[in-house]
Amino acid sequence: MNFSFQRLGLLFLALLWLVGPVLAASKPGNPGKKSNKDEVVTVTTSQGVIRLILFDDTPRHKENFLKKAKGGFYNGTTFHRVIPGFMIQGGDANSKDADPSNDGLGQPGEGTIPAEISAGHQHNFGALAAARQGDFANPERASSASQFYLVENREGTHFLDGQYTVFGQVIQGLDVISKIAALSRDGRDRPIADIKMTLKVDKLKRKKIAELYGYTYR
Repeated sequence: MNFSFQRLGLLFLALLWLVGPVLAASKPGNPGKKSNKDEVVTVTTSQGVIRLILFDDTPRHKENFLKKAKGGFYNGTTFHRVIPGFMIQGGDANSKDADPSNDGLGQPGEGTIPAEISAGHQHNFGALAAARQGDFANPERASSASQFYLVENREGTHFLDGQYTVFGQVIQGLDVISKIAALSRDGRDRPIADIKMTLKVDKLKRKKIAELYGYTYR
């Protein structure tokens, strides 16, 4: 991977302009015994269906994402930035309006989520990670409260490891990520045709998730 591409990767999330406090999310309590059930997030798009699992050891991000998904926040938002061989990014409420120029800028007062990078998850193919403002304005690497990206590079984007919170993984629909990344886009890497999403959350037994999707819990 050449230097210019790495630089692009490090800077692409700095286009976000997040203004607001860190969200006063309650501190996760002692998890105790792990539940035998888990949530599967289904992302439906015009290009196909993507299914996600969220990591237990990034509890703030998991709680925030599930709350928004269950509440309908993401319905009608788009994947507003796609780069083949890199990632697809979405989840900005601005992408619901008719003005494509504000997509990715975030909304004033939206707040951020404290980083959970210490969990150590990597940017593997299909990793779900939180967008954020760049280090120059965000040295604590706090995450956007809404915007996320999915890694499209089949070898991963490991030069981002340890810099952004990875809090989930695609367990079905890796081909859909690649289809979205390959779509025609403008000079800002925004797809010419809106790629809107609808999210649904289903709670299943972990054993069932493993059987259906081949996902191995660690």
